[in-house]
Amino acid sequence: MEENINEKYMRMAIELAKRGAGAVNPNPMVGAVVVKNGKVIGEGYHKFFGGPHAEVYALEDAGKEAEGAAIYVTLEPCSHYGKTPPCAKKIIDMGIKKCFIGSSDPNPKVAGKGVTMLKEAGIEVVENVLKEECDEINQVFFKYIKTKIPYLFVKCGITLDGKIALSNGISKWITNSIAREKVQYYRNKFMGIMVGINTVLTDNPSLTARIENGVNPFRIIVDPNLQIDENCKVVKNNEDEKTVIITSQKNLFTEDTENTEIQIKQKRLSEENKVKFIFIDGEKFSFRKMLEEIGKAGIDSILLEGGETLISLAFEENVIDGGEIFIANKILGDNSAKPFISGFVREKMEEAVQLTNVRNNIYGENVGMEFYFKKYNEMEQD
Repeated sequence: MEENINEKYMRMAIELAKRGAGAVNPNPMVGAVVVKNGKVIGEGYHKFFGGPHAEVYALEDAGKEAEGAAIYVTLEPCSHYGKTPPCAKKIIDMGIKKCFIGSSDPNPKVAGKGVTMLKEAGIEVVENVLKEECDEINQVFFKYIKTKIPYLFVKCGITLDGKIALSNGISKWITNSIAREKVQYYRNKFMGIMVGINTVLTDNPSLTARIENGVNPFRIIVDPNLQIDENCKVVKNNEDEKTVIITSQKNLFTEDTENTEIQIKQKRLSEENKVKFIFIDGEKFSFRKMLEEIGKAGIDSILLEGGETLISLAFEENVIDGGEIFIANKILGDNSAKPFISGFVREKMEEAVQLTNVRNNIYGENVGMEFYFKKYNEMEQD
């Protein structure tokens, strides 16, 4: 009975944690609930990067009643001074008697130190309460804190015969409005959104999170030859300075040499439009190299929206962590229409890419196949 009660309160903390999606990166999402005599007396979650942590909100919500109470936290309380004081100390100072923890924190600055601090203060600590569920909400954090490589989540909307656009490039709209709402949720959740230059030239997308109180992602465009139109939306509407172009090192403007038109264009985009650049040698980029460079820029997660070339490359290099393929109730039957993936030669069915940890989601008459190739927590890393 006690275990079920503990799971009940931890689930409340998990739901609170999810409210921080998109606003706390690269920090983890954390929720906390303070309980005394079978009654919830305090709730909180990490609301924004650099702000108070979940435990602080929950304990201040409980006030003096927190003395002698129990606290349920989805992630091990921090034990170090960062942008905020350590939460473990706050728990001790408020007189908490028992602390239930979901996930341990793999951050080297914490990594068990929070638990040790609480135990040394005489607080009873119960770990791994709904650990799997708590781990699930922080997959981005667990991967990035240890590898500095962004979490890669692929999204694409396809017809029943696997097409993402007509032969003339038109793709609006393959999926229905319900499915497209889910896409906006993903754009808010992940710190960056990535597309290839062909998508920008064809669709002129805004690449924003059209969701209430949403946070716009970094708009990452892979453009080796710097073909981007300076009047496109991601350039002209860059007031938040979140547009990032990955291009060839040869396109970098240099002061001490004669520059090409492309190099002058790069300088103009940087100075006048405040576009950020990541430069990589060559013209064909490894997806792994792009992820490394994006990670160095402090971007912890990417929603890969296409097109065909980038999605195919990501599958080929096996760098995808998870994704969702939205399948519409439409069939084109046109061999010249654009597929969402290509370039592979399979001689045996066993060689096919097989999606794992699949969840099937229903969006009216559309379906979504959500999948996860890799799972991260503090105990295991690739």
